[in-house]
Amino acid sequence: MHNLIGLDIGGTKCAVILGKMEEIDNVHLVDKLVYLTKDYPVPDEMIPQLEKGIDKVLLTNKLTAQDVSGIGISCGGPLDSTTGIIMSPPNLPGWNNVQIVDIFRKKYGIPTAIQNDANASALAEWKFGAGRGYNNIVFLTFGTGMGAGLILDGKLYSGTNDNAGEVGHIRLETFGPVGYGKAGSFEGFCSGGGIAQLGKIKAMEKLQMGQPVTFCKNVDEINTITAKTVADAATEGDALATEIFQICGAYLGKGLSILIDILNPELIILGTIFIRSGQLLQPALNESIASEALHHASKVCKIVPASLNDKIGDYASLSVAAYNLHYPGK
Repeated sequence: MHNLIGLDIGGTKCAVILGKMEEIDNVHLVDKLVYLTKDYPVPDEMIPQLEKGIDKVLLTNKLTAQDVSGIGISCGGPLDSTTGIIMSPPNLPGWNNVQIVDIFRKKYGIPTAIQNDANASALAEWKFGAGRGYNNIVFLTFGTGMGAGLILDGKLYSGTNDNAGEVGHIRLETFGPVGYGKAGSFEGFCSGGGIAQLGKIKAMEKLQMGQPVTFCKNVDEINTITAKTVADAATEGDALATEIFQICGAYLGKGLSILIDILNPELIILGTIFIRSGQLLQPALNESIASEALHHASKVCKIVPASLNDKIGDYASLSVAAYNLHYPGK
């Protein structure tokens, strides 16, 4: 039995999680404290709160630091998992070159490791979610942005300097919605931000021609369009909204075909948007893969929604701690 502490650091909230691990694929959530990032926006404010949170969950559960086997940190990149440094994530202004691993390792004397949120989520789905029993997995965040975590031959693969899995930067078209700083990118077409951009473009076309749009009454409301408003309209059968999801699904299939051809995975796990709206994406996604991917590779690859849902952040940070016990420094 191992006690583990997870630190989930994000732009909206940060959390301290206590878990108990009986074996590497059997972890129970025991306790959790949450802090809103807006209340403690910079490291000098949030890190002391996280330390207080660790102290509190240990005290509440009658544990000491000596009873804890590892601390795992999940945080949006860029970061360096080898040196344990958070390097100016766009969703965490002011978190510049924070030596986060050293801070907690020295404070508590506990082995500490960090991974970017996509890698950490891939570990979580691999051990505790939809990826159980598989050795070659691609996990795609498919939420606000599009990033990937890779499990290859039963190990996390993060590349030479932690940049493996940055699939959102792949350009699928010369022009198109902007994502990851690039027009026509995988993230541009396949993310919450990208779907919203497609919605605005398609709505503007209709409105300028004097045609009604159910999810946007007039041009003045164009900036209120979100992925959710488009998804809600598509779910209700709106033709324009359905077309937008068909476009997204087609490019999702193109992007996945590249990953299937290069990595030959057994399983691709898709996050937030696919969990909520997979039925809107699946037909066009399947058609693209059928026409773009190598058949011998695509026929052995399943595509499924992530299964940990709103608990993925908790399991992600604990998974980093658990993985570090078995593969220190990886």
